Amino acid sequence: MASIYEYVRHPRSEELRQGRPVKTVDVRRINHQNFIVRFNARFGLKITLVVGTMWCAYLFSALALFALPSAIKQGTYFIVVWMSSSFLQLVLLPIIIVGQNIQAAAADKRAEDTYKDAEAVLKEASEIQQHLLAQDQAISQIIDHLRATLPKGDGLSSRS
Repeated sequence: MASIYEYVRHPRSEELRQGRPVKTVDVRRINHQNFIVRFNARFGLKITLVVGTMWCAYLFSALALFALPSAIKQGTYFIVVWMSSSFLQLVLLPIIIVGQNIQAAAADKRAEDTYKDAEAVLKEASEIQQHLLAQDQAISQIIDHLRATLPKGDGLSSRS
């Protein structure tokens, strides 16, 4: 008896088998043909990695505090200007980058876990497929055996 079902593997399953999930570090590796684009991307990344640390936030805080006495002497308006332009911008920039780096690492971990989950689902689906094929063979053998042993005209022998 011919197979009851012909399994066709989804093309994405082979791609998953050969690859791995894209991480933030993969996106950072820029291999553009234009030298200027490559240089700018790498230089910008280096600056971001340096500025995006809490040590840089502490340094910027100390730098901004040097201007505080002068702002206090000049009055309320200059204190507000100092607070918004010097202190908040200088200090919050590295802190925000640190937070974004942590979020990117968490997103990479989620992507890795999702990729592993997809691989597990594909493996389970493959195992189910093998189980179903084995059942198809057993059912075909049972039907063939019944056809051979039952008398003609029972209704089973005329089916294919």
